[in-house]
Amino acid sequence: MLAKIQPGPTFRDNLQKLPSIEGVQRIDLTDGTGAVVASIENLPGKQGSVAVYQYLGQAFGVLDADAAAHGLAVFGEHTADARNRPGAHPNIDRLLEIVGGGAPLGVVVR
Repeated sequence: MLAKIQPGPTFRDNLQKLPSIEGVQRIDLTDGTGAVVASIENLPGKQGSVAVYQYLGQAFGVLDADAAAHGLAVFGEHTADARNRPGAHPNIDRLLEIVGGGAPLGVVVR
């Protein structure tokens, strides 16, 4: 397991602390049965989310409420924006749902 980072004041600061996503094609998120319920492609505009989700999977093993809360801190200022504009940041919305009692998800790096 990867050591948990101490989130900084901004998402940009936090991204610099995360492991490289070089070679990652996508992140698959799985439910309790192992079925893929969402994927995040390693494409421009999504690479920050790929980095955060890869890190959360490495540091926590599963996206449960603790991992999701930490992920929200890593997303920094984007978390407040996601709360104010539901649907604008679906990868943050997913973490908010888990913190709110949603089912944990598995993280598969491809």
